[in-house]
Amino acid sequence: MNMTRRQAITGAAMLGTAAAILPPAQAQSGGAIKAAGLQLYTVRDAFQKDPVATLERVAKIGYGEVEYGGAGYDRLDPVMLRKTQDRLGIIASSMHVPYQQIIDQPTEVIARGRALGVSLIVIPYADVPMRTRDGWRMLVAGLNRFGAQAKRAGIQLAYHNHAFEFTEKHDGRSLFDLLVAEREPELVKIELDLFWTIAAGENPDAIIDRLAGDIVAYHVKDRTRDGVMVSVGAGVVDFAAIFARNAAAGVRHLFVENDFAALPYQPDAFASVEFSFNTMKRLGFAGG
Repeated sequence: MNMTRRQAITGAAMLGTAAAILPPAQAQSGGAIKAAGLQLYTVRDAFQKDPVATLERVAKIGYGEVEYGGAGYDRLDPVMLRKTQDRLGIIASSMHVPYQQIIDQPTEVIARGRALGVSLIVIPYADVPMRTRDGWRMLVAGLNRFGAQAKRAGIQLAYHNHAFEFTEKHDGRSLFDLLVAEREPELVKIELDLFWTIAAGENPDAIIDRLAGDIVAYHVKDRTRDGVMVSVGAGVVDFAAIFARNAAAGVRHLFVENDFAALPYQPDAFASVEFSFNTMKRLGFAGG
């Protein structure tokens, strides 16, 4: 189904009451991670055309957890999405939200998160104007403020990295270093994107040592020796070694993602999604 104007209006109208209507989801927390999740940005083209059919297909592959991101999910009725999740036995433990939304619409963002049942809200990107020294200071201050609001609602805030946070610097300190130094650690955690971290020349082991307990989730992406993003298991990243340190890192969610597993890059994003799921299954994260 295509998203209609009625769906969009209904989504906005229901935010105020959805949290009271639906009980919270039981997201994974503490102990060993049992299930691999999927960042739905990977299948954004399919989701935008038919979100229900997309969730059904994701569940059929075997994923028991999803992370919302892009594709207009925030314009859909969250009650409809939550009921679809519950019918399929899928937990939506996390959602990506543009930074400006948490500044301009913090109450609405939290209401949407509660309706979907998330335990984690993630800021996925910082636009170029935010990367000046003053802009970055303001961004981190905004994260801290919203992190406190989210915490009061029982939701953790995290920031998701790309490569630029490690490579762009001010006075010899990377944006990532500044984020770590200026955030409130209990209010702002890290969702570490393994592909972009390695692409920036960083060692995930060293980051785990530095941020033990503060890496709440991984974006699980593989890469070839020459840096091309591929399905999990088709590249050279040693995920078994990284996942062996999940407890030390604090990781509670493993979200498979492939930025380029959607049109016009590949004709069928689900081929990548299923290949990656089978790899995660062999690694002991079967989903479901």
